[in-house]
Amino acid sequence: MSGTVVLRMAVTADAAALASTIAAAFEEYRGKLTPESAAFSETAEAISRELAAGSGAIVAEQDGELLGCVMIKQVDGDLYFGRLAVAPRARGRGIARQLVEAVEHEAHRRGLAGVRLGVRIMLTDNQRLFTSMGYVETSREAHAGFSHPTSISMRKALPTGCVDQPR
Repeated sequence: MSGTVVLRMAVTADAAALASTIAAAFEEYRGKLTPESAAFSETAEAISRELAAGSGAIVAEQDGELLGCVMIKQVDGDLYFGRLAVAPRARGRGIARQLVEAVEHEAHRRGLAGVRLGVRIMLTDNQRLFTSMGYVETSREAHAGFSHPTSISMRKALPTGCVDQPR
């Protein structure tokens, strides 16, 4: 891998690579998250349907190889992102941060007020990343069947005016 990391919007032809990247990235959490992440049952067919229905995804690729991705959808005047995934072989290179910055740029391009996400309470490293990027906790929720919070909702208000292009 010698080329530059390129960020772009996904197309339906990317669905299989998105599903594969999500599966590889989330594998480290198998058996550790309660409840188990729905990412483990993500399929190329389901992703293709989401993309065709108007949800989106941003991919990071290098030399034609998908290194990471993030799913996005517009919700109540904000852009929500989930399934932030970086292939294990590509970690430690700032790709997750670049993908989140690309989500912010896309939200700004659409004229939206902010960006939202949900993160599991036990994923403290992920929470630290999002906090370092200006996201603040807005609420805690319990997944269905749980009496205690299992997830944190976070949001970042976007500044008005011009923002830099993602790297």
